[in-house]
Amino acid sequence: MKTKLITPEGYKKLNDEHDDLWLKQRPEITKIVTWAASLGDRSENADYQYNKRKLREIDRRVRYLRKLLPDLKIVYYSPQQDGKVFFGAWVEIENDQGETKKFRIVGPEEIYGDAKGYISIDSPMARALIKKEVDDVASVSTPTGCKDWYITSIEYKK
Repeated sequence: MKTKLITPEGYKKLNDEHDDLWLKQRPEITKIVTWAASLGDRSENADYQYNKRKLREIDRRVRYLRKLLPDLKIVYYSPQQDGKVFFGAWVEIENDQGETKKFRIVGPEEIYGDAKGYISIDSPMARALIKKEVDDVASVSTPTGCKDWYITSIEYKK
């Protein structure tokens, strides 16, 4: 089961997506569908078929967002988090080979699209890092075995 946590930025992004789909895109597509339907034979009307499909996709996403948004718990930064890895943290890690990674631990709904450098709180990496401090070792189970990562920095967007 997915965690129902989200950062304030992630919540705003999903809410803005809902508003854009419902208030801007859907009315435009509805006009095109109405116009295309008025042309007659819908079975061979590409405009009608394409835009009707697009309208169904918009409606599906809007239904999903309307069901999802009220269930999400927005997690705001708290000064007690400083120095330890918690939800919303930007974490930099390094392994024995000198390979480094930097990412932010966020809710599962935030890792899609243009979310570069985000990992889900539900991922094995995030689970291994939670409550750790700088210089701690996080052992992460992977399909190829257990890997150790050293935490080199922890930051929060305040």
